[in-house]
Amino acid sequence: MPESDTLGVVGLASTYDAGTLIASHSHTAHQIVHAISGTMRVTVQNKVWFVPPARALWIPAKTMHAIQCVGPVEMRTAYLSKACPSAHPDVLVVSVSSLMREILIRLTERDGTALKLLLADVLLLEMRQSIREPFSLPIPSDPRIARLALHLQNTPADGTPLNVWAKRLGFSERNLIRQIRTQTGMTFRELRRLTRIMIALDKLSAGQSVTTTAFDVGFETPSAFIHAFKSLTGKTPRQFMSGN
Repeated sequence: MPESDTLGVVGLASTYDAGTLIASHSHTAHQIVHAISGTMRVTVQNKVWFVPPARALWIPAKTMHAIQCVGPVEMRTAYLSKACPSAHPDVLVVSVSSLMREILIRLTERDGTALKLLLADVLLLEMRQSIREPFSLPIPSDPRIARLALHLQNTPADGTPLNVWAKRLGFSERNLIRQIRTQTGMTFRELRRLTRIMIALDKLSAGQSVTTTAFDVGFETPSAFIHAFKSLTGKTPRQFMSGN
């Protein structure tokens, strides 16, 4: 991994089994994480970022993060020293072009330093032009709202209404509405819908059909799922998974 005060780039190829959890850590270098196969969830501060196929996660230097491999993952990582121009000051998920993917793979090979630096320049340029994807869920600081958010992730098809949740968590309905908005920036309905789509990414990435996924995450019809998915991503599930 390049030192923070030296212009440099290092590529790393890694393979992980399904369910592998890489404990929270940080690097002195900026990091671009991409799975050429498999899906990852990356916890950074107060968010969980979902990284499906054809996407990559930008992690600025010295940012604490933990990685969970949802399925078997073939990971390709580029570490860029802090002397390299930063693509963005914050964590974000971006779409990966064919060129970007090939550069991430090539950086793991034993090429000379000069070539790797040229490839890193192109990689950062491609990344700046990539589409930023809204693939994250908030981690509420209030333990009761965090319990609700985790339940929605673990059982996305659960349609328990807000008033029942208020009784379970010891809130009035009005206070729960206010707390969810404060903790997540969303309404209960928005949080549940976003959570369902994020969990759907994992299922679609594992090869599950659109119809099965729609019902598994709690949508009443496949068409309702497709509409919600396209509203968030700008693409239908099939278009998204095919990279079109």
